[in-house]
Amino acid sequence: MKLDRTSMLYGTLVLTLTSIVSQFLGFVYRIFLSRLIGAEVMGLYQLIMPVFSVLLSLTAVGLTAAVSNLSSQYHAMGRPAVIGQVLRRCLACFLLLFAAVAAVVVVLYDPISVYLLGDARTQLGLLLLLPCVLLTGVENLHKHYFYGTGSIRPPAAVELCEQFIRTGAVLGLLVLFLPQNPERTVGLIVLGMITCEVFSAVTLFFLTRRRLSRAGSREEGRHLNRRIASIAVPIGLTSLLGNLMGSATSVLIPQRLVHAGAQVSEAMEAFGVLCGMTLPMLCLPTAFIGALGLVLVPKLAEGVALGRPELVRRRVGRSLLATSVLILPAMALLAAVGPDLGAALFGEPAAGRYILPLAAGVALSCYQSVLASALNGLGRPQAAARNAILSGAVELACVYILMGLPGLGLRGYVAGFLVSTALGLLLNWRDVRRCTGLRPRLFQWLTAPGLSALLAGLVTNLLRQVLSDAGMSPLSGAAACLVFGTVLYLAALQAQGVDLRKIFRLRGAQAG
Repeated sequence: MKLDRTSMLYGTLVLTLTSIVSQFLGFVYRIFLSRLIGAEVMGLYQLIMPVFSVLLSLTAVGLTAAVSNLSSQYHAMGRPAVIGQVLRRCLACFLLLFAAVAAVVVVLYDPISVYLLGDARTQLGLLLLLPCVLLTGVENLHKHYFYGTGSIRPPAAVELCEQFIRTGAVLGLLVLFLPQNPERTVGLIVLGMITCEVFSAVTLFFLTRRRLSRAGSREEGRHLNRRIASIAVPIGLTSLLGNLMGSATSVLIPQRLVHAGAQVSEAMEAFGVLCGMTLPMLCLPTAFIGALGLVLVPKLAEGVALGRPELVRRRVGRSLLATSVLILPAMALLAAVGPDLGAALFGEPAAGRYILPLAAGVALSCYQSVLASALNGLGRPQAAARNAILSGAVELACVYILMGLPGLGLRGYVAGFLVSTALGLLLNWRDVRRCTGLRPRLFQWLTAPGLSALLAGLVTNLLRQVLSDAGMSPLSGAAACLVFGTVLYLAALQAQGVDLRKIFRLRGAQAG
């Protein structure tokens, strides 16, 4: 049966496939990167990446949400000229914000690197982040125009090309110019990132110009500015506060490890392994969540604009079900084979440490993210903002208090991660239920996929031990276990009456 290209299902499938390929390429890229630069330089690189997120939050994140949301609404109303107005105004606002933020960073990059990041070796990478932020912001504004109007394939194709270019550019620069000192090595990585962002920003700019229409009625300027601000300001502030707390958490991890008695190099290596190897490995299957969120926000905004509450509830419910069916088994299987997989791929035995509680935390964060996207699509960004801030504050407090205790170390971060994601999930669910009247379907959403995933994870862990005792290599054993575990999970799910063909059916795609 042919799938409607304007449907939520089609958009999610295209973006999921794109994200899976992109995440896989990114994972392979990270493996080679970690082997080329080592755990300590990986830790330095991870220190500056939260700054990248903070700068984007200050300048672009709220505006991209406004472009996606308003483009979807005006597209549903048949007013293409207003969509062009929205994009141009958001782009102008972004450039003004970026100019102001870049000026501050150029003046204060030395104290930012020394006193805020805690390591002067981040200075070069910090300065090179500025052109990367500029290009990424331009790219994301144009990309969300396509998402809002339901044109998924152009940005998906550009994203895949971008990942190939980034992998080749970063690894190529490192191979050509290494060995270098840690600061210059981080600079080379960011320079490779700039290369791929040039391609993406320019390509999407020209693709958008070909599609924008100036024909039709326009919106009054002040009214449009108020609509943009009503979406961009709360989402931008939410993202900013969340990223500030996330950045503070990232900076605190090595500092609190040192406070608890670790050496500086030892703390940076532990931070590099945790945030540069273990968590990226666990986040590899979560490509679906990012794709779902990008499609869910404009689709829910469209349902609200058309006054169809049943459609809104159906879309939120199917999103939660799909999250359970895909994410729970992925986390269970990675918890079983993750230690062997991390050691084999990264050459770092500690890459699988704390993987079971971290896998649970990643699963909770996926639900939290989907529900936050639902709140944004429902026009309740303030609720999503409040919940994200509370969740981030709890994580930050746990990291500061628990990681400073002697003998606790990274276990303090893991505990904070679990508590904060659980809190964010509960708060987001409460607000989504209030907005939509959606009733939980615990067996279908959680019990059936959860029990199936638990069975697959336990049996896979036993199989891993048997294969290891039989002399099979860790990488081959992990691959065999993943295949066996996936088949077992699907069989267990089917035995409980959950039919994947109905969950991801093509029938009714246009409505859902």
